[in-house]
Amino acid sequence: MKQIIQSFKTGETILEEVPAPQVGKGKVLIQTTRSLVSLGTERMLVEFGKSNLISKARQQPDKVKQVLDKIKTDGLMPTLEAVFNKLGEPLPLGYCNVGRVIAVGDGVDDFKVGDRVASNGQHAEFVSVPKNLVAHIPDNVTDEEATFTVIGSIGLQGIRLLNPTLGEIVVVVGLGLIGLLTAQLLTANGCKVIGVDIDDSKLKLAESWGIVPFNPKNGDVVKFVEEQTEGGADGVIITASAKNNEIISQAARMSRKRGRIILVGVIGLDISRAEFYEKELSFQVSCSYGPGRYDDDYEQKGIDYPLPFVRWTEKRNFETILQAISLQRLHVKEMVTEIVALDDYQNIYGEIGQSRSIASILKYNEKSQLNPSRNVELIRADFSNSKGVLGIIGAGNFTKMTMLPAFKDTGAHLKYIASNGGVSGTALAQKYGISNSTTDYRTIINDPEVDLILITTRHNMHASMVKEGLLAGKNVFVEKPLALNQEELQVIIDAQQKSGKVLTVGFNRRFSPHIEQIKKTIGNGPMNVIATMNAGFIPSNVWIHDMNVGGGRIIGEACHFIDLITYLTGSKVKSVCMNAMGVTPEENTDNASILLKYENGSTGVINYFANGSKAYSKERVEVYSQERTIIMDNFRKTEGFGTKGFTKLKTSLDKGHKKQFSELVKRTQQGGGALIPLEELINTTRASFAAVESLKKNAWINID
Repeated sequence: MKQIIQSFKTGETILEEVPAPQVGKGKVLIQTTRSLVSLGTERMLVEFGKSNLISKARQQPDKVKQVLDKIKTDGLMPTLEAVFNKLGEPLPLGYCNVGRVIAVGDGVDDFKVGDRVASNGQHAEFVSVPKNLVAHIPDNVTDEEATFTVIGSIGLQGIRLLNPTLGEIVVVVGLGLIGLLTAQLLTANGCKVIGVDIDDSKLKLAESWGIVPFNPKNGDVVKFVEEQTEGGADGVIITASAKNNEIISQAARMSRKRGRIILVGVIGLDISRAEFYEKELSFQVSCSYGPGRYDDDYEQKGIDYPLPFVRWTEKRNFETILQAISLQRLHVKEMVTEIVALDDYQNIYGEIGQSRSIASILKYNEKSQLNPSRNVELIRADFSNSKGVLGIIGAGNFTKMTMLPAFKDTGAHLKYIASNGGVSGTALAQKYGISNSTTDYRTIINDPEVDLILITTRHNMHASMVKEGLLAGKNVFVEKPLALNQEELQVIIDAQQKSGKVLTVGFNRRFSPHIEQIKKTIGNGPMNVIATMNAGFIPSNVWIHDMNVGGGRIIGEACHFIDLITYLTGSKVKSVCMNAMGVTPEENTDNASILLKYENGSTGVINYFANGSKAYSKERVEVYSQERTIIMDNFRKTEGFGTKGFTKLKTSLDKGHKKQFSELVKRTQQGGGALIPLEELINTTRASFAAVESLKKNAWINID
C-alpha cells in the first residue's frame, strides 16, 4: 500500500510503498477514502525537517542537554550515531482519516465491515486504528466533510476547557483550520466571537458565519476588543502558531478581570506576572482531542472512561463534531481549498511552506484491493542455497540503534524484517539491505528458508513468539527478558525440548571485551561481584513498568546483570533477596538492591537505581577475589588492582553486541552449540522472578 512519510533528517516528504497493517486486537482495519492535511501541524513538521542541524538544536534545547550528557557517559561517536539514527526515523504524516471498515479485531463489537468511519489514522491507503479513536459517520455527512472530525475535536476540547456560557464574548486568536472550527462552535454555543487573523480571506469567511473579524495589521487588537466589550473578553482561545510572546501578552490585556485563556496552538510563553496577577486570570493548555489522549489504557487497550464521570472523551468529542456537521451547525465545505489525488500529494506538500490554503484533502483510489499485501519485496534475492537466513521480528529502537548496526560485516543473510505498522520496518530494510518488509511476523516463521528468527518486540510477546518459532523448527534469538512469569517460561522450556532447536537470549554483556578480560583474569572460585546500574528515570506510564506488558525493569532489564554475574562466577543462582526504596515499594520498582547467593559460594549484589544523574556512568561492575579487585566503568574502561599481568583496558563503548551477533551468525551458518547454556538462561530468568517475589514476601527465595 502507499503511505505518506517524512524524514526529520532531510524534511523530504515521500509517498512510500509499505506493507499494509494487520487489524489487531481491539482495532478496526480501514480502507481510506479521504484524509485531511492539517496544514499548520504538518507544515511545522516539514519545515523542522528541512532545517539544518544547528537550527534543530536551537528548537530543542532539552534534547541538546541529553546529547551532551550522553557524550560524557558513552563517548562522542556512539552519541553522534544515536542522534543521526534518531533523525533518520521516518515519520508517518496525517491524523484526519476517513474510510470504510474492511475488518474488525477481537474485542470490537460496535463496528462492522462496511461501516463509514472517521479516525485519527494517517495518510495511508489502509490504517489499523484502536476502536476508541474511531467514530461512525452519519449518512448525510460526506467523506470530505467527515475528514474535519479529528481536527475539529481539537478545537472542541479547547472550548470545553474554557467552559463558555450563553452570551459570553470570546476571542479566537488565529483563524487557521482549528481557529475557524473553534469560532463556529463557539457561535453555535451562543457566544459572541471575535476572530483575529492577519489573512483577510480567512476573516471574510469567518464574517460570513457571524464572527466579528479583526486584522491586527489594521490597528490595536487589544483596543478593538475593549471597544467590543465591557471590561474585556470573557475568554480567549489561542489557536495561532508563533514563536514570540506578544500573543499571550495581548490575550491577558484584552481579557476582563478573572477572564480565562486557553492555549490550543503553539506560542511563546514568557508570561508577565503583572498582567495575569492584577486581573486574576486563569490560563490552561489544551491537550489534543480530549480526555483519553496519551492514555494507553484508553487508546490502545480500549478501556473507556465511564460516562457519568468523564462525559467527554476523545471518541465522544469525535462524535460531537460529526453530529454538528450533520445538523449543519458546523460548516466545513467552505474551508476546502483543494482535493488532490494521493499520487499528486506533492501539489500540497511541495509548496506547503508558502501555501495559503485552509484545508487540503487527499483523495484515495477506492477500487484498490480489499486484501492488501502485508509483504513488500524491496530487494529481489535468492536465498534457496544460503545457510543462516535471518528474519527479524520487531523494528523498534533496539533493532535500529543496536542490532542492525552490529550485523554489519557479519555475513548475515537478512531476508525479512517485521514491524507493526510497516513504516519503520521498511525504512530499516532500505537502509540495511533487507529483502522484505512485512507486517505479518508469521510470514517469517512459516518460511522454510529462514534458519534463525530474532525477536525484539515488547516483552509480553516474547514467550508466544519464541514458542511459535521453536515449534516451527527455527533457531530463535530473543532480546531479554525470555519470559515474564513462570507459566510463560515453562511453555518455552517445553517447546525447546520438543523442537531441539537452539534458543539464545540477548545477554550481550558477557560478550564485552571488558567482561571477558575480567573472566580471564579472575578465573574460577568464589568471588564477590557488585554490579551497579544507573538506569535513569522512565515515567510511570511507559509500558516497561506494566507488569503484564514489560514485566517491570527488574524482570525486563536487571536480568542482564544476573546473567553477567552468573557468567563471571561460573555458577548458578541458588537464592535471591531483594530490597527496594520506599516505605511500601511496588513490585514494578526500579530502585532496588538484589542479593544473589550462588551454588559455588559466590555472592552478587545488583544495585538497580533510576534516581541517579544521567551525567554519571550508566553501568559499573566491581569484582573482588583472592586479594584482587577489578573495576569496570561503563564498558569503556577496566582497571585491575593486585592482578598480575593485567592493569588496564580502554575501548570505545562496547557492551558486546557486535561479538554476540557475529558469533550467533557464525554458529547459525556453520553449526555449533548454544551461545549461552539453556540451563543458565532458565536459571537467570527464574532468579529475576524470585527477586520480585522476594520483595512481596520480604524473604529470601530459593531457586529450584
